[in-house]
Amino acid sequence: MDGTETRQRKPEELALPHAFSPGRLSGASEDGLPSVSESHRVVSKPLGSEFSRETALSIGLQANTGQIDDTQEQHRVISSNLALIQVQATVVGFLAAVAALLLGAMSREELDFVKVELLCASSVITAFLAAFALGMLMVCIVIGARKLGVNPDNIATPIAASLGDLITLSILAFVSSFFYKHKDNRYLTLLVCISFTALIPLWVLIVKQNPPIMRILKFGWFPIILAMVISSFGGLILNKTISKQQFQGMAIFTPIICGVGGNLVAIQTSRISTYLHMWSTPGVLPLWMEQYWPNPCSTFCTSEINSVSARVLLSLVVPGHLIFFYIIYLVEGHLVPQSKMFVVFYLLASLMQVTILLYLAEVMVRLTWHQALDPDSHCIPYLTGLGDLLGTGLLTLCFLINWLLKSEAGLDGISDPASGPP
Repeated sequence: MDGTETRQRKPEELALPHAFSPGRLSGASEDGLPSVSESHRVVSKPLGSEFSRETALSIGLQANTGQIDDTQEQHRVISSNLALIQVQATVVGFLAAVAALLLGAMSREELDFVKVELLCASSVITAFLAAFALGMLMVCIVIGARKLGVNPDNIATPIAASLGDLITLSILAFVSSFFYKHKDNRYLTLLVCISFTALIPLWVLIVKQNPPIMRILKFGWFPIILAMVISSFGGLILNKTISKQQFQGMAIFTPIICGVGGNLVAIQTSRISTYLHMWSTPGVLPLWMEQYWPNPCSTFCTSEINSVSARVLLSLVVPGHLIFFYIIYLVEGHLVPQSKMFVVFYLLASLMQVTILLYLAEVMVRLTWHQALDPDSHCIPYLTGLGDLLGTGLLTLCFLINWLLKSEAGLDGISDPASGPP
């Protein structure tokens, strides 16, 4: 049997040690640079067989490729990745301010240049601080998980997604309050914007130390910007509905349904990406994953490891949302719709959202891998943005259907006594 035949056998059938896995044969694109993220390079540690033997229980209780197990590479990988996210955070901070202004203009709000400067400064410094804090946290989590023998893909991704909103909103509240108190000082916000823009060349120099990360810096902007645009449509839906009586309480449920869906699909995307890094080479799909649009049954109903993880993640949706629902009921009970039908529709919407996202994750990872692109960098932004849009749209339908049913029940209650005998 030649090497190609060995590579195309499923890892469930061929438990190769990681030192001989095909992932070590990958590395160069047409321009001579590795075409995948530096964080996915591998070292000679028997992770391949470990990943293929991962059970549903171990997935539920907690695959990365283990490059930072090599202490000599840690400093270079960590510094280049942190510099990368600082460049992205600064640019996205400005874009977020512009998007907010455009959305305000669409809502016919008056344009105030003092607010423009305040918004830009707050967005940039918030993005900078939040990205740095989350980046350092992720480094600690991944290194700690590797030392404990736990798959970081199952831990780092959901923690980043969960704490991302909390940390970002907390910093934004503090920073925007500070700038608002000093809004009369026009030079303060301008100085902040100029200073953080001037730091971009420094971050780029640090990123250049790591060619694969530099490739992400060059070609990884489109997914981030498009994901922001997709998420903005969800924000428009929320903005149009949040003030109406029939959608009371929607603001509380929106971050939950969007956050849960985004977390779960990010985990699955990261796992499939790691799986491909271990068992194939960029640009070449394994024989059992050659279809770009797989049958949904193969995504959820087979014994293949990615299908098992999809079922595990899908099984977490209902109990997870029920827990969040109960917490909301205890804290803000007056805003929770008092209807069992609403709970049913809400859980069905959540299952529909996650099912669609998990299937799209399978499709998008295969397409990006075929193009020799890193799925982590290109798929997760799209999928989390779609998760926000799907979650907000489906939640709107839940509230609307619940309101229509209540209205119909109210009309029936009024008409029944009228039709009876006097």
